[in-house]
Amino acid sequence: MIKKIYLIGNPNVGKSVVFSRLTGVQVISSNYPGTTVEISKGYLQLGEDRIEVVDLPGTYSLEPTSRAEEVAVSLLNEFPREEMAVISILDATNLERNLYLTLQLLEAGYQVIICLNMCDDASHRGVNIDTKKLEEILRVPVISACAVTGAGIKFLIQRLPEASIALRPKTTYEERWKQLGVIIEQVQQLTHRHHTLREMLEDASVRPFSGILMGMGVIYVSFKVVRFIGEGLINNVCDPIFNNWYLPLIEKLSAILVPETFWHHVLVGDLINGKIDFKQSLGVLTTAPYIEFAMVLPYVLAFYTILSVLEDVGYLPRLAILLDNLLHKLGLHGYAIIPVLLGLGCNIPGILSTRILESKRERFIASTLISIGVPCVPLQAMIFALLGKYSGFYVGGVYLVLFSIWLILGVILNKTLKGFSPELLIEIPPYRLPPLAVLARKIYFRIKGFIFEAVPIVLAGVLVINLLLYLKMFNYVSNIFSPVIHGLFGLPKETTIALAIGFVRKDVAAGMLMPLGLTVKQLFISATLLAISFPCIATFVVLLKELGWKDLIKSTLIMIITGLAVGTLLNFAILRGI
Repeated sequence: MIKKIYLIGNPNVGKSVVFSRLTGVQVISSNYPGTTVEISKGYLQLGEDRIEVVDLPGTYSLEPTSRAEEVAVSLLNEFPREEMAVISILDATNLERNLYLTLQLLEAGYQVIICLNMCDDASHRGVNIDTKKLEEILRVPVISACAVTGAGIKFLIQRLPEASIALRPKTTYEERWKQLGVIIEQVQQLTHRHHTLREMLEDASVRPFSGILMGMGVIYVSFKVVRFIGEGLINNVCDPIFNNWYLPLIEKLSAILVPETFWHHVLVGDLINGKIDFKQSLGVLTTAPYIEFAMVLPYVLAFYTILSVLEDVGYLPRLAILLDNLLHKLGLHGYAIIPVLLGLGCNIPGILSTRILESKRERFIASTLISIGVPCVPLQAMIFALLGKYSGFYVGGVYLVLFSIWLILGVILNKTLKGFSPELLIEIPPYRLPPLAVLARKIYFRIKGFIFEAVPIVLAGVLVINLLLYLKMFNYVSNIFSPVIHGLFGLPKETTIALAIGFVRKDVAAGMLMPLGLTVKQLFISATLLAISFPCIATFVVLLKELGWKDLIKSTLIMIITGLAVGTLLNFAILRGI
């Protein structure tokens, strides 16, 4: 029964990265008593057991020659050997030197499992290691891994119970090196090969400097392509269909129903300057289908196309690895970027996909951040529509504010929320071109799911809005909240209706801001508040399902406080001169 795990290895073999992969984001660092040598401790969830993991200082030998090595040896001897396992981490590019410490561990009678780290680098250098043969010689488990990408860590965890004692006779210093020479001859083969272009791209995309540059480039190009495809579909396909084919039918229906009657108000909506306006009439048969199919669906189709391509090419797992360190500061893991990216399409699949995160704490943080700081495609489309005509500065400004909120709020939640966040293990696939048929099928099912989920909600939302407007009930809402809306946010009280409608559907709410004649500052604040305030009612239902009432209330309170703080700050400080 393993109760404690020690990580040991030479300096700079990736021991700390393996430790991070095993223990997740909740790590305790402290100095060993009486020294300045830092010891890191965390926990690994192995089945139903929560096992303490200790990251020992780097050491070359069990015969200490420095204070750090003395601490490492002392810690190894503090716990009963039959209740502990030692993971010996080796640099696969320098196997002979690293194996010396492993032989000492075996001679001392520890339960050992070997993690052969940096195997990707070794392969690129033409170093081929027969791990099965090495395992046969040493009589302990040997696992090939690349801790930077997470490859092999899952198998390391699975084989931890196999850590075993393989006693070897104590030898002298010279005899150990002779044994190492014999072992290396049997298990290691050197060949020369050049990196392929694909391998160079794979390496570059997970390294900090080149990876960040590639990531920024990929995200920038992705959004440019999404906007190009979305606007192209709207201008060349959707608008012509609605204006040339659908509008004449609705005009005939409008004449039959007679303007200003109840059913005309509900089905067709109000006439704007004597004409039907798909964006402003707010009818169930006018604004509802236009927003969903002519304004939102093109961007959703474009976004899901790009997302599916990045997913199937193999880039998204690398983006997860690249952002892992940043997301650790938010109490999350690199792979939480997948729910975030899905949330940029629609918050609902984004929140549902937080199920890949293992702890309730992580799921709460991710779901709350998605609800507050990740605008869905429909809202993004409306942000472009509202602010794009002024300049890209204002559109980019909304995203900068949201990203800042995302980071600051994430750090606060990570510092204040209690709980355990285990590491998430992912495998990194090679770059490959996806089959077009598979790609098309994935896009089809995602679009189909979005339509079946969104269309009924939009229709119902517009219907509810129509009835409330017809009964003049929104006036009460305006009067109640106007001190906050006007006093703190600097917005006219008419925007209260649009912001309240955001609870039903964000894109409809943003569309209602257009005819109000707002200044660019007021549009900026309104768009930002719509993004960070209450998500649509469908997202709320999913939040309730995923988090439960208690955490939903907690998340809602965080949204309200964040919205009040950001709206006030934008009005009185950041945008004061605009």
